[in-house]
Amino acid sequence: MKSLLVTGGAGYIGSHTVRQLVAQGYQITVLDNLAYGHEDAVVDQQVDLVKGSVGDSELVDRLFSEKKFDAVIHFAAYTYVGESVTDPLKYYNNNTSEPIKLLQIMQKHQCRRFVFSSTCATYGEPQQLPLVESHPQAPINPYGMSKLMVEQVLQDCDHAWGLKSAALRYFNASGCSDDGVIGEDHEPETHLIPRVLMAITGEIDKISVFGTDYDTADGTCIRDYIHVNDLASAHIKALDFLERENESIQCNIGTGIGVSVQEIIDAAEKVTGKKVPLEYGPRREGDPSKLIAQPDFAKEKLGWEASYLDAESIVRTAWTWMNGPRKGRYDK
Repeated sequence: MKSLLVTGGAGYIGSHTVRQLVAQGYQITVLDNLAYGHEDAVVDQQVDLVKGSVGDSELVDRLFSEKKFDAVIHFAAYTYVGESVTDPLKYYNNNTSEPIKLLQIMQKHQCRRFVFSSTCATYGEPQQLPLVESHPQAPINPYGMSKLMVEQVLQDCDHAWGLKSAALRYFNASGCSDDGVIGEDHEPETHLIPRVLMAITGEIDKISVFGTDYDTADGTCIRDYIHVNDLASAHIKALDFLERENESIQCNIGTGIGVSVQEIIDAAEKVTGKKVPLEYGPRREGDPSKLIAQPDFAKEKLGWEASYLDAESIVRTAWTWMNGPRKGRYDK
């Protein structure tokens, strides 16, 4: 049984990944300060939850001494793009400096496998679509830059002391567990699908659609929505790759299918049988009209591909969570 440290494992993507790892027999220690994660997301799973920060080197060093981890999956990060612009030091400290401290402890304990939650935001404005891994990386906000910096650190650590890493560049994480037991619960909630459903349930008054004049079929932005269960399976495939090939990799994790904002709204109305209260407004500055992954490299190298390929199936899992045991919210 392999022993893994999963940082940020009580968060949205982390908890879904932990669930799959436990099902496959991994021995999991979750390190999470619960600033954005939820204890309830992992409390029912067979994991050792340690409340603390990745930047607490004394704590992390003690965990490595006690647990003898075979690998680390690193989720712990701040992800609000707008906030990263107004408070960049918060993002560079949490998303860049703290992972460096973690890597120092890994080097000390000779742990040389690392799966990193990166982002398509490292590419910046797309020069061509779909986005391939060789696309220039030129982030337009501190969030994307904070992740790109870690990608560079990982490559340097590979050269210096043999760290093998998988940097997974996510597109739009979406959906929830099929059974509604764990799901997406952010505060504040900024993701489109939960906000659309929150508008339907009356938790918020309405949603705003920013821009209807983009160069797309219906005039609204197009994004690549990748289901959280597919994201979770990509991390496990990445672990297998690092063990099998002993080489580092950077790859996109997306479906390769573009879905517009209007198509998400239409899917939500079809799944719920209810109308979405909404308003249409002007474009937001910096929103590209389209962001779509080219996921072929992940299929070739990791043997991974997405299984949730249409908006309706993704929205249905989010609706199940909204009406599930916790009614779309974890206990505080």
